[in-house]
Amino acid sequence: MVRKQILVLFGGCSSEHEVSLVSAAAVLAHLDPTRYEALPVGITADGRWLRYRGPIEAILTREWEKNDAWCTPCAVIPDRGAKLLLLRSEPATVEAYDAVFPVLHGKNGEDGTMQGLFELAGVPMIGCGTLASALCMDKDRAHKLATLAGVDVPKSAVFMQGTPYSEILQQAESLGWPLFVKPVRAGSSFGISRVSRPQALEAAVQEAFLHDSEILLEEAIPGFEVGCAVLGNDSLITGAVDEIELARGFFDYTEKYTLKTSAIHCPARIPVETAGRIRDAACKIYRALGCRDFARVDLFLTPEGRIVFNEVNTIPGFTAHSRYPSMMKAVGIEFTDLLTRMIELEVPQ
Repeated sequence: MVRKQILVLFGGCSSEHEVSLVSAAAVLAHLDPTRYEALPVGITADGRWLRYRGPIEAILTREWEKNDAWCTPCAVIPDRGAKLLLLRSEPATVEAYDAVFPVLHGKNGEDGTMQGLFELAGVPMIGCGTLASALCMDKDRAHKLATLAGVDVPKSAVFMQGTPYSEILQQAESLGWPLFVKPVRAGSSFGISRVSRPQALEAAVQEAFLHDSEILLEEAIPGFEVGCAVLGNDSLITGAVDEIELARGFFDYTEKYTLKTSAIHCPARIPVETAGRIRDAACKIYRALGCRDFARVDLFLTPEGRIVFNEVNTIPGFTAHSRYPSMMKAVGIEFTDLLTRMIELEVPQ
């Protein structure tokens, strides 16, 4: 069997740079070496592209970019169908690859920008395309499309930077307390605040505007968050539904990556019928937003059994213990097999 050359992108110019390093290290460690040869390319926080040939462990510690012996400056050749990486060495050389796997989180990686580059170059890319990636990163527009597909969403209001604070406060009073203040386009809960009283609103608004030029005020949905992993294109496979149990607050950045006061139950502690409805809603949203290959759909389940859409992660966390792989493992798909299935959706063996 001829091994496929897979360009694995990690790092990136994003507030989620560190998360990407952890995900990419796990992907590189679990790719099937009999089928694939990984060509790691790290993108530093300031935007330099480096072809990386060092140990996987150094990615986790950020030592990877400090050793010149491991790194060669590089650039993607955008000629359509070329599938070549330009190595800016002395002399310059090129390296061929078959497909790209962007293991990037947040802006400049998960929002359609990176996807657009490789679609322009005519390169097979593992994961959602440009339009779906951009839509799923945009909480407001994703909710509008989910509504058209017949899925409930929270009540909300969107504001541009520069909107008088009095208008924002008036809308907050209309939505009621508590509510959430969110950047329209951001991931890993950066810039998100749960606001229980008017006095805390202004600071939350200012924090959200640090992450995006548009913010969203959103009603707080009672109940708890559930998630569903979706895999496929023409036919879809769903993983076990999981459940986030919170001791307090909400599932912010710290809780997502430390679980200090929260727990994730997979499968969720809910009736089988309810889990089926959640999987159906997740697939409906996946289709409505034009997702491809894989994504994790997050929703809320209210005490009355109402299912409400939260967001879609087009490149969810990819450590062996992250939610997406865990949901798939619960239905019998181990991590290495999962990665193979994802790649083969775009690059058949």
